[in-house]
Amino acid sequence: MILTGHEIRRQIDENHITVTPFDPGCLNPNSIDLSLDDTILRYRDPIIDPRVEPEVTEHKIPEEGLLLEPMSFCLGSSREIVGSTRYVPMVHAKSSTARAGLFVHVTADLIDIGSIGTITFQLFSTLALRVYPGMRIAQMSFWKPQGEITLYSGKYQGSAGPRKSMIFRDRHWETLPL
Repeated sequence: MILTGHEIRRQIDENHITVTPFDPGCLNPNSIDLSLDDTILRYRDPIIDPRVEPEVTEHKIPEEGLLLEPMSFCLGSSREIVGSTRYVPMVHAKSSTARAGLFVHVTADLIDIGSIGTITFQLFSTLALRVYPGMRIAQMSFWKPQGEITLYSGKYQGSAGPRKSMIFRDRHWETLPL
């Protein structure tokens, strides 16, 4: 069952959903908009080895915007700290953003229940596109789980700003040959 915008607001007021800062103007019929913060990360190495911690460069998005080149990839994050210990958040691109040629968070749209922090957006631009800090770039819906709840306590808990891949920390790499 998906929560309506009115129910999202009620659950925020009752502290069952975290959205900080909260702007009531960002509520939609069954979601809430998330905005882009002012920092992006780019991977330095053109080849990512999932067993090795990747190096990244950090870039501030200026107020006049940052041009994303066609077929480029970077990591951004929400300005908002979001999450819930009662509901399952899902992140989706805003249709207007997608129609402008920017794929947002298409690889990990399901956020684990209990995860509270900023959302890292995987930004893949198919066209030349300028992004701005504060731009509404995604939306989050909330779903009611069924069954016993186990809260998330993984490596991305408490994220602040964009987070690079932490796949190198996964324990299954120890059993694979180098």
